[in-house]
Parts: sequence; C-alpha cells; structure tokens
Amino acid sequence: MLKQETKELFDKGVKTLNEGNILAALSHFEKALIIEKNPVISSFLAFCIAKERGQVQKAISLCKNAINEDPENSFHYLNLGKIYLLEKEKEEAVNIFRQGLHHEENQQIVAELNKLGTRKSLIIPFLKRSNFINKYLGIILSRLKLR
Repeated sequence: MLKQETKELFDKGVKTLNEGNILAALSHFEKALIIEKNPVISSFLAFCIAKERGQVQKAISLCKNAINEDPENSFHYLNLGKIYLLEKEKEEAVNIFRQGLHHEENQQIVAELNKLGTRKSLIIPFLKRSNFINKYLGIILSRLKLR
C-alpha cells in the first residue's frame, strides 16, 4: 500500500498523463518514486521517460524490473507495450499486451490492441507472410482497392 503523499503524487501523475501532459506526469512520478520505491510507479515513470526523454532502453529495463517484482499487474505490460510502440516494434508490443491480458483483464490494453487492428488474411495461404509474393501481391491489391 502506498503512503498518502506518494499516492497523491501518483494519482496526479496518472491524471496528467491521461490529459497528455507527459512532462508534468514525469515530474510527479519521479517525486513519488523518491519517496517510496514501487513497481507501479516505476512502470509509469518508464513510459514517461521513453516518451519525453527518449531513453527507451532505460524505460524498458524499468518496466521489465517492475514485471519481475509484480508480474500479475497488467499496467506494467501496458506501459512496456506502449514503449515498444514508440520504437515502432509492433509485433513485440502486441506480444507484451497479450501477456498482460493473461494476468489481468485491462480495458486499456484491449483498447491498444483494437487501435492496432488485425492483419488481413494471406493472399496465398501456403506461403509465409514474409514471402515476397504474398507481400507484394498484398501491396498491389491494397493500392488497387481490391483488398
């Protein structure tokens, strides 16, 4: 359980993060973490560090440490997945989001997965998705609006 002062700072951080003010949220999370070490605070701080400062490797490390300390909390997976999305690593982000859903139902993770959408079926099913025939046929058919 968080101390009262830490909880207030954390709540302010989450509120400002949801409003899109990442710099203010970063400040709140840093202050809260100084007062009390907590994996949830570290996880949210990690996302802010990656988004605001571009320190992605540090952020990934913080999130993975939070997951190791508290593997059942889906917010760690949400934040880590969002960090991977910042790095344009969609496949890794989707895997992390799915891991989070295995531990706990989280509507924010579901919303992120819905935003990412689903892939269309393969043009030639017996070939791999990465096969150049499937890839370029898909591109051509999409541009011709036949798919």
